[in-house]
Order: sequence, then C-alpha cells, then structure tokens
Amino acid sequence: MAENNYLLDIQDLKLHFRTTKGTVQAVDGVNFQLKPNQAVVVVGESGCGKTSLAKAVLRLLPRNVEQYSGKVYLDDIETMALEDEDYRKRIRWVKMSLVPQAAMNSLNPVLRVGDQVAEPMMVHYGVKKEEAMQQAIKMFQHVGVPVDFINRYAFELSGGMRQRVALAMSLVTAPALVMLDEPTSALDVLTQANIFNLLKRIKSEMATSFVLITHDIATSSELADRVAVMYAGQIVEVSDAFHFFKEPRHPYSAKLMASVPKLRGTAEPDFITGQPPSLINPPTGCRFAARCPRRFAKCADEPPTVIIGEDLVKCWLYV
Repeated sequence: MAENNYLLDIQDLKLHFRTTKGTVQAVDGVNFQLKPNQAVVVVGESGCGKTSLAKAVLRLLPRNVEQYSGKVYLDDIETMALEDEDYRKRIRWVKMSLVPQAAMNSLNPVLRVGDQVAEPMMVHYGVKKEEAMQQAIKMFQHVGVPVDFINRYAFELSGGMRQRVALAMSLVTAPALVMLDEPTSALDVLTQANIFNLLKRIKSEMATSFVLITHDIATSSELADRVAVMYAGQIVEVSDAFHFFKEPRHPYSAKLMASVPKLRGTAEPDFITGQPPSLINPPTGCRFAARCPRRFAKCADEPPTVIIGEDLVKCWLYV
C-alpha cells in the first residue's frame, strides 16, 4: 500500500509501445511520490517520455501498448488494479484530471465552451444541466474567464483564454490532482506568467496538487515544490525545488540548469553535447553516460537509485 502521507505514489511504472521499428521504452521503471497540496514539475528534453508518463498515470493508453506495469496509488487507491469502468467512475475527472497540451486541439470546436466545462459534472455526478452550468460559471470566474464567454466557441477565444477554459474543465469536479502537459507552450511570455500566477492561486485556494510537465525550467520554478528530472524514459533525480534550483545533483540536471539563460551575469548558457539515446534500444548502464562530462568506468553498469532524505538521484557518483 502507498504511504498515507502521499497523494500520489508511483512505483516501478513502465509503459512500452510496439512500433514497426521495435519496442519503444517510453516509461521505464519510474518511481516518485507527491504529497497533498504539492506541485511537482517534470522536466527533460523532448522525447524523454514526459507525456507518456502522464498518459501512463492517467491510463490514457493507445492501442499499440506492449507493456504496461507497475503500481500507481492515488489517495491509497491502486488505480492500475481497477477495471476500466470502475476507474472511469472513481478516478478519471473525479480524483485526477488533465490539462492537455494545445488547448485548441482538446476543445470541441462545435460545442460552446460553457457546455464543455459543465459536462464533467453531468457525467460523473449526475448533476442536471442548469446546476452544472452554474458551477461552470463559478469556475470561469475562478480562472479569470469573463462569464459572457460561456456561450462562445473555442475558435472565438485567444490562446490564453482557451488554456484557462481547459483549466476550468479540469478543476470543475474539484479533483485532488491535476496533471498539466506543457500548458503554456504555445503562449506568449506575458500570458505564460499569467497562467502560472493563476495556478499558484488555485493551488493555494483549492488545495490542489499539480504534476506539471514542461520544458520551461525558469518559469516553472514559480510553481514547483519538487522537481523530477526525466531522461531516456527514466527519472534520474527528484529533489526539493529549493535545493534543485540552487544545486542540482545529477550531472544531467546540472547541464539542464546551465542551459537556462540568466538575467544577471555575463556567463552564456551552456549546452549538452550529443543526442539523447533511442528509446527503442537504449544503452546498458547509465543512459546519460555517453554525454556526461563526469562519466567513469562504473557508468557502464546500471546505476542504483540513491535515496537522500526525501530526494533521490540515479547516479554512481552518490554511492
């Protein structure tokens, strides 16, 4: 069983896909935990498995799944052991919801946005449409969408407003956990800042926990309580945000932080040489070894996951 003080506890989670070129090990033995009213930010290069991790946790699986195993506890419920219908009724959009990447693609273009926000209340709680629409209006006000937008269609809204509507849809049933997949990737800098300020306010006022998947390390630092670093399908570090942004432990984490432009100082951003390994046939041993400036002979073997307090790092340097 999961520890009672964890809202989300992921244990040895694997999600592999069949393709014409071989099996893609998109999520390969992931472990991390999240406490109530916390925000964990999952960072890493494109193709490292971040979105696949969200799909694995939410059980939004494509048809070409080769392997789906491990354990996911949400509020002490082992979600992967539930039947599909039971999972839909008890978990999806009741205890856990998703804000997908590119809100325009996730909103139905032929339905008014108010109807889309009200729908989860009607489906999961059997609320009549009039009451559900009143709840949608309250949620629009909460996320900063003008109430008269409730009768508009997605194409009539700006990118920032569409993202707020998607957020309202994920929050309308008051789930304990919301997963956000690159929620600001297509937005301008000012709108990104507004969205993150909104997320901070929601976290404070509604006691909501977030798993935020993003490339934007600098902006996400405003929301993060903890940071999980993903590389080649594996979590290589999970740290308290204060410690991570000050002194990341894993060599890959350090390189990521060095690539972020600084407002002050003359040092130019660093870069990581080489390419991430293919997830179809990942290398043995440490998957970052070929690009790591601190590699040594032991890196040819699979590194252990070292626990440091409440943090972890997957690296031979800490053994």
